[in-house]
Amino acid sequence: MRDVMDRLAGWWANGHRVAIGTVIQTWSSAPRAPGAAMLVGPDGEAVGSVSGGCVEGAVYAVAERVLAGDPPSLEHYGVSDDEAFAVGLTCGGTIEVFVEAVDRDSFPALKAIADDVAERRPVAIATVVDGPGRLAEHLVIRPGSRDGSLGSERLDDAVTDDARGMLDQGMTGLRRYGPHGERRGDELGIFVQSFTPPPRMLVFGAIDFASAVARVGA
Repeated sequence: MRDVMDRLAGWWANGHRVAIGTVIQTWSSAPRAPGAAMLVGPDGEAVGSVSGGCVEGAVYAVAERVLAGDPPSLEHYGVSDDEAFAVGLTCGGTIEVFVEAVDRDSFPALKAIADDVAERRPVAIATVVDGPGRLAEHLVIRPGSRDGSLGSERLDDAVTDDARGMLDQGMTGLRRYGPHGERRGDELGIFVQSFTPPPRMLVFGAIDFASAVARVGA
């Protein structure tokens, strides 16, 4: 979502309701990794990509329905070859996309998240995407704090622990729990998206090549 965060934050700040389609899981050959996002904003404008152009039309249609009042939706593309070709996913892979609508009332923490991303501070967003929980509820996790709730303190604690471990490693992905954070349960799907500062490259040596690489990296 990093590549569309500025546009999302701008629409949110202006009071617009925005649909977000996020890749949460992929199998086999998939065009984009989990965390890739597509927005549908004011006047139907679309920004970003979930599949490099393969299924954007199908996701756009779901986003329009969600903006019109339908509940958030977990969409599965590429279950079979016929289905993959029907939506344009000809690469042979399978992707899951979660589509939700956000605005200042439903996601008040978005501005702080955008600021964290802009300032290169680590932050993770945990979202309920599947199961008996509060669909599209968000928990924002930072190294020393958290904001929001997924529905129960036990679930929040379990997800916070896992999300901080994922944040340390720069990992984004789907985790499954029981309804109250049980580690052996799988009824509840929680997608954790991590935003970490980009890695630094340190070059040691006094040769001309090292100096040139250091200047390019700077």
